[in-house]
Amino acid sequence: MGRVRTIHTSDWKDGFLFVGNQLALDFLNTCPVQNGEPLELLPDFSALLRWFQAAELLSPRDLANLQQKWGKSARAQRTVEAMHELRERMRKEILAWEHGGAVHHSTVAELNRLMVDHPMLTRLKARGSASSTELWFEPRQPENLFAPVAHSAATLFTNVDPSRVRKCGQCILHFHDTSKKGTRRWCSMQLCGNRLKVAAYAARRRLHANEPQNDQIQD
Repeated sequence: MGRVRTIHTSDWKDGFLFVGNQLALDFLNTCPVQNGEPLELLPDFSALLRWFQAAELLSPRDLANLQQKWGKSARAQRTVEAMHELRERMRKEILAWEHGGAVHHSTVAELNRLMVDHPMLTRLKARGSASSTELWFEPRQPENLFAPVAHSAATLFTNVDPSRVRKCGQCILHFHDTSKKGTRRWCSMQLCGNRLKVAAYAARRRLHANEPQNDQIQD
């Protein structure tokens, strides 16, 4: 049974990027750009299932059951294609939203439809004298995978400050800046932060090298 968990792992995990600090943004980042070309990390149903497992939304048993039952079926492939379409619509919506735009009515309607057709569920967990609730979904059919993605997108638009969501200054990846100062400008230190710092350092060196030198004449 799929549960929604907070992803703490950064950068690459099992071949996928997790730098967004939010599931909908990590989903958006499943098509990064490498060497100037889009790199599709979810080309088929098996890859889609592996991403959900890497995001801790599917257990190994869930993955095996879905793979065995649906595998290379046309229904599974249609789900992959629909996921791609949703991701690219969300990319355009989030880019506009990050810059102060309102969420379009068509996007609201689409997310509402997905959440009605594939809802997240709530259940009670008890551990000794303590109890809590958690969100979960039943991954029995390929389309059930829309549940956590649609819920996360709706949560992003309603609970997250858009000024804290931005595209990396160096690449195509998006992230939710959860830092105290809110000044994060790159997807991660490992992927783009170091590259930006190296470029800034090189620029300072070039500037210093071009500065006129004051020759001192000694008697």
